[in-house]
Amino acid sequence: MTGILDGKTALVTGGGNGIGRAAALAFAREGARVAVADFEAEAARETVALVNAAGGQALSLSGDVTKSADVAAMVDGAVAAYGRLDCAFNNAGIAPHQVGATGLFTAEWSEESFDRMIEVNLKGVWLCMKHELVRMQAQGGGAIVNTASIAGLIGLKRATGYVAAKHGVIGLTKTAALEYAADGIRVNAVCPGFIVTRMTAPTREARADEIVARTPLGRFGEPAEIAEMVVWLCSDRASYVSGAAYQVDGGWTAT
Repeated sequence: MTGILDGKTALVTGGGNGIGRAAALAFAREGARVAVADFEAEAARETVALVNAAGGQALSLSGDVTKSADVAAMVDGAVAAYGRLDCAFNNAGIAPHQVGATGLFTAEWSEESFDRMIEVNLKGVWLCMKHELVRMQAQGGGAIVNTASIAGLIGLKRATGYVAAKHGVIGLTKTAALEYAADGIRVNAVCPGFIVTRMTAPTREARADEIVARTPLGRFGEPAEIAEMVVWLCSDRASYVSGAAYQVDGGWTAT
């Protein structure tokens, strides 16, 4: 039995852990060759080792998604190794606690914290699309999935810069979907809820009971559950899906 991405190639940013690692493993399971990119080079190599141990094919790349030259090198590296780029999962991102903004209301954020959040979580996605779209245009099509969040759909207290960036990611996704449809390129976003990752550890430690109580399915999500949506969106099974933002949140945004 063949996978739904047999013969495809995929680039995953933020692939060193969490949702990115789970996606890299899922892409490989479904037959894709995977380029795993991460700012933390060792983490990317660890993901590659897991993919290869499971019988897949992967290579590691490193770079900073806020730097155009680094992003171009990631895309070029994937194409140099595999000949083309069929799927891209733009997943690299940071949380408020990583910019010193834990628990802060809108007026309490520093300009530096806000700028850094936008730089990584919004500009980084745009730079990835900027280079991926040109490559996919040249080869006649492709599929892109951007990691947004439930914070891209609703407001969340004490997460101003994060919410602003993730709303922006959904706007970028919809606009690119309109602009590149004629080129055979589909662009979608996935909107995770509260998922068990390293990035969400401080939130889970502080508010686990509150979050679980409000989530209709009564638990946190797992990275692999996001990965399944990403892989489907990149596959031909989602051939009529573009410009969409899919919640994978245990029902959080339905409440």
